[in-house]
Amino acid sequence: MPSNIDETDNHMDLATLNLKPLNLLIFPDWNQPEESVYLELEQIIRSLVSHPDRDFLTILIYVSESLENSDLDAHLILSAIVMNLFMEEDLDTSCEPEIILLENLNRSQWLDILPHIQYRIKLNAENHQAIADSGITLIPVVEQEQLSDITVDSQVSRLIDFGNALYRQGRYEAAIKHYQRFLVSQIGDIELYGNLSECLRNLNRIEEAIAILESGIRNYPTAGQLHFQLIKVCQQNGRTQKAILSAEKAMQILPNEYVFQLFKHLTLPIIYNTLDEIQFYKKRFVQELKNLIQQTSLRTPQNKINAFRGFSSFTNFYLAYQAHNVVESQSKYANLVHQVMAANYPQWVQARSMPPLLKNCKIRVGYISSYLHSYSGTLWLTGWLRYADTKHFEIYCYYTGNDPDPITEQFRQYSTEFRHIPYNLEAVCQQIIDDKLHILVFPEIGMDAATIQIAALRLAPVQCSAWGHPVTSGLPTIDYFISSELMEPEDGQLHYSETLIKLPNIGVAYPKPIVGQLTQTRSDFDLREDAIIYLCCQAPFKYLPQYDFILAEIASRVPQAQFIFPRGELLRERLKRAFAAINLDSEDYCLFRTIPTRQDYIAINFISDVFLDTFTWSGGNTSLEAIACNLPIVTCPGEFMRGLHTYSFLKMLGVTDTIAKNEAEYIEIAVKLGRDSKWRQDIAQRMSQRQGNLFDDRVCVTGLESFYQKVVLEKLECYSNSIA
Repeated sequence: MPSNIDETDNHMDLATLNLKPLNLLIFPDWNQPEESVYLELEQIIRSLVSHPDRDFLTILIYVSESLENSDLDAHLILSAIVMNLFMEEDLDTSCEPEIILLENLNRSQWLDILPHIQYRIKLNAENHQAIADSGITLIPVVEQEQLSDITVDSQVSRLIDFGNALYRQGRYEAAIKHYQRFLVSQIGDIELYGNLSECLRNLNRIEEAIAILESGIRNYPTAGQLHFQLIKVCQQNGRTQKAILSAEKAMQILPNEYVFQLFKHLTLPIIYNTLDEIQFYKKRFVQELKNLIQQTSLRTPQNKINAFRGFSSFTNFYLAYQAHNVVESQSKYANLVHQVMAANYPQWVQARSMPPLLKNCKIRVGYISSYLHSYSGTLWLTGWLRYADTKHFEIYCYYTGNDPDPITEQFRQYSTEFRHIPYNLEAVCQQIIDDKLHILVFPEIGMDAATIQIAALRLAPVQCSAWGHPVTSGLPTIDYFISSELMEPEDGQLHYSETLIKLPNIGVAYPKPIVGQLTQTRSDFDLREDAIIYLCCQAPFKYLPQYDFILAEIASRVPQAQFIFPRGELLRERLKRAFAAINLDSEDYCLFRTIPTRQDYIAINFISDVFLDTFTWSGGNTSLEAIACNLPIVTCPGEFMRGLHTYSFLKMLGVTDTIAKNEAEYIEIAVKLGRDSKWRQDIAQRMSQRQGNLFDDRVCVTGLESFYQKVVLEKLECYSNSIA
């Protein structure tokens, strides 16, 4: 149906117009009889509906002031034409033409819009005065019978521009049409292939996304960004071997691009199909890391720069998801990063003496992250800052990303100094040094490449990592790992290259999530009213294949079970095998749902009956949000701190009934929760009553600041003794 543009300002806001590569303008004479206007507009719109390039056309219809004194209604006429055409031709809505009504434009507005008009369609009866006033006389004029001859082939550059604009707006289907129409007649540029592949990937059309990147590489074999995208798309969608082979090819073509050496040697699967596959890639990583270290040269300035750039685009994030002690492998990898950073910034790797306390005697503590916004790996940090003892501490925050939101404003509010220095490693490092911190804390190390590189330098006398990414950094420049008493096993120190610091309770003053009230129903998510819904909301790489049988076993004993996976599509084939092993069809039980908004995700927590935690790497932020929604959680403590998050939350909450000792007990608890609604409600009620035990715990902040004071005073004392 037609949209309406009635501009009252001096200039046209082109962003409000849905202009396309071909924009056609007409000036009907609205003083004609309604039947005459209707017939002529119908003829034009009929031509556009059947036009082969209709997806790339917009028809703009000018409505003059004279229509205000007429009995004609342009909207009603056009709506009737479109409706009748669709009924006559039995067309679907995808064929509906883009129609825009322009009303009462002044001269300035015409000057804004005319450069975007390609043709004026000549009518039998036209508003000649409006044509003269518009200044459109230089625009080419076409007869109605010539419309079928107009194609976007004459506007190919505009196809790319429109495709790029649609891509940036997240309108992926429309962008794909523009990109693909361009590729019919010409070879695209590097950006086009990358954007088109990204559009396809966002629509889960993975094979097409891979194919378009391979096509781009054939046309631009030395385009490193296309090789990079191809490797990442393959890895992120379970095509691990293809990712490794693609990295090997990229290495041959671009031998100086060190990042492809990293991908070739160290690429790991996002998900594993079997336990044997985990063991294979575990051994492969160890051997290939050894090979990489031997092959890496830092002798020349160019070698140093190449290696630095490579590590700027790579992390070994997936290593710890293999569920073994990674301290040895992680340390070898991290030491390589440290050597590369030391070769490029030798002035920033030397030991630093503890700055003296100033007259105010306050300890200066810095927190640096690319994620000082609403993000699960750093959201907990707001509690440390909110409850900081500002009489004894100054808080410096360094935000190296650039997605600010209301949580960013909290970080700013709780900081003595808030430095927003996005994507500039050298600038942020120099600022940290200039601020003369006593302690620098990385809330997480391992989530993004730039943070690992910065952490591989020595920018403060004491440097710490915390459990935003709950794995040892392995870096010789990180002195302490700040963890939690409830999350660490007795032999926890064996899992870290850093000195382990265990704060009281869960170690963080986590703000209670704001979950509001449930306003949606199961039908809104196409869920059965009689189902027992088990929420399985972890990232796919947290699900290891040796535990798939557990879901099938639960389903065999709770026939009405439905398992919701908001982001588990990669697990579909594995789950089919696990369920088939006991003669069940996983498609009858497992639902893969895209949850578009946080409100929808919270609603799913309220609607679900049971939260199933993952083995070996449990939920963190997800479990805390489930607790805020009073959703019973089944968990089984793992060997490492990363497998003890939910266990620690339930222990502190004081609701431990659903903590299992082993896999068999996990199944028993999950089945009982599914079958026994009274017990389920009792668990939920106790969770509701005891949330004050868990959230906004200030005891850990006192413990944190005691640690800060102790380590600073020790360093200052050592410094004084060395001088004496």
